[in-house]
Amino acid sequence: MTDRIAFLLAGVVALAILADLSLNGGSALLFLARKLVDLIDLVSIWR
Repeated sequence: MTDRIAFLLAGVVALAILADLSLNGGSALLFLARKLVDLIDLVSIWR
């Protein structure tokens, strides 16, 4: 991955986070964080 693509992808993620915070109050980020914790728990059981 080139630096240009990485910066573009980081900008898109930052814009998505800002949009979620301004439009939804961060509820989508909270939902994704909870699902990530569930996924980590699931993967740790397999280990």
